[in-house]
Amino acid sequence: MRAGVVSRSHWVRLVAALPAAALIAVLPVAPASATGGSAGGSCAASTTTGWRSPLQQRYVITSRFGYRTDPISHVYQLHAGVDLAMLPGPGPVVAADAGTVVRVGPYGGLGNEVTIQHADGVQTLYGHMAYTAAGLKPGMHVAAGRVLGQEGSTGASTGPHLHFEVHVNGKPVDPIPFMAAHGVPLDGTVKSTAAPTAFDLPAAGEPRRASLHQNALPVPAALMSLYLGASQKYGVPWPLLAGVGMEETAQGRNNHTSSAGAKGLMQFMPGTFARYGVDGDGDGRADILNDADSVYSAANALRAWGVTQGASGVRRALFSYNHADWYVNDVLHYAAEYAEGSGGFACSDSSSVPAGSRQAATAVAWGKGQVGHPYRFGAEGPDAWDSSAFVQAAYAKSGIQLPRTAAQQRDWLASGHGTRIEPGDERPGDLIFEDSYLGPDKVGYVMLVTDPQAQRAVAAQNPRLNVSYTTYAGARQTRHIFEIWRVRTPTATSHR
Repeated sequence: MRAGVVSRSHWVRLVAALPAAALIAVLPVAPASATGGSAGGSCAASTTTGWRSPLQQRYVITSRFGYRTDPISHVYQLHAGVDLAMLPGPGPVVAADAGTVVRVGPYGGLGNEVTIQHADGVQTLYGHMAYTAAGLKPGMHVAAGRVLGQEGSTGASTGPHLHFEVHVNGKPVDPIPFMAAHGVPLDGTVKSTAAPTAFDLPAAGEPRRASLHQNALPVPAALMSLYLGASQKYGVPWPLLAGVGMEETAQGRNNHTSSAGAKGLMQFMPGTFARYGVDGDGDGRADILNDADSVYSAANALRAWGVTQGASGVRRALFSYNHADWYVNDVLHYAAEYAEGSGGFACSDSSSVPAGSRQAATAVAWGKGQVGHPYRFGAEGPDAWDSSAFVQAAYAKSGIQLPRTAAQQRDWLASGHGTRIEPGDERPGDLIFEDSYLGPDKVGYVMLVTDPQAQRAVAAQNPRLNVSYTTYAGARQTRHIFEIWRVRTPTATSHR
């Protein structure tokens, strides 16, 4: 077995070894889709829902979604959410799904409010809280069930309750059918779940090697489902398996037989595989080159080597996988990155960035990590962006310097630094240019494609949505200017 992100100050990271259905609700992973399979991108864990009630106790619905006469302004207008009053009294308000915090604090008539950006253009909003949780801030990744604050009556409110909204692609939708479709009927009850069996993953120490220079890469959707399945069967935390996969073959991107003879996605020596190899995909045989068999065999081996026996057991098991201290620390570092979901690494688009496009992959990974940061016209970072500065910074992370404005970027690409792409042929990292406030005949807005099949991108949109995911479905028909361009990247060089 062979080797191949940036340390954090956490001493211990709690990671639960759970069935796939419970993983997203416990681990603070990047935003994950709650609908659909691997097609269309997002997290492979989308075959199971991570959604939960925004409350931890019984409640009653005091006002539903729809038009009504506002009890304070007496104006007939849309009530864009549902009001939930807790029983017997105020309690904690929690995140309904994993996501990235967009806004925290006083927000007009909603009083103390939190907005969270989830996958697939979904946002949830939690209003009228007595106070918001200490330490909560925009840009922070939160897990489903993370406490956001306490039920209250701040802002334009007639009494203690949670005002809960769901927005899809910027438009409010009725939370009751939305939540029901995601397996969480808002019926006044809170489903109880058994306490997870959990154990601590020790923090990465020194020495480290590959993780000093190479960030964790996104996990392809099909591979993520294998990690989750193996985690469920063998009780090995999926981030640890993902850490091994990153260290060994960069999540399959460098899946070659090593000079020592290690083979397959998780790089088994034939003799080791003969002892610990299992049939992961149910085809009746254990194949060292089969991805499912490789992942399940890695989980089987780690468990046999004592990975569930505390922090020291984790280290011993990883050392058994590859007899090097730097290897152990590299894997633990990557595992911590995946568990935290930093930069959106835990879940990724199923459409992989084409070979030789590491610059595009870097731009996309950085862009996802900025979700929740503020939008401000003319801002150039590092804490706020407009659309063109956001894209410029994303590609600067990969060593490519784009011009400053959207119009300049489009012209620069057209002058020989890029290729015009037909709609439907776009890939992650491509840039979409549209007209904007400048007029119908002038480029004024740009977004970064993240999921072509779902027609999803990330962009610094406006002061309300800030840096967030957006859809470009239908934009070709509605925008006067709609152009897709691919940055011509320098020839990729090996860092191995």
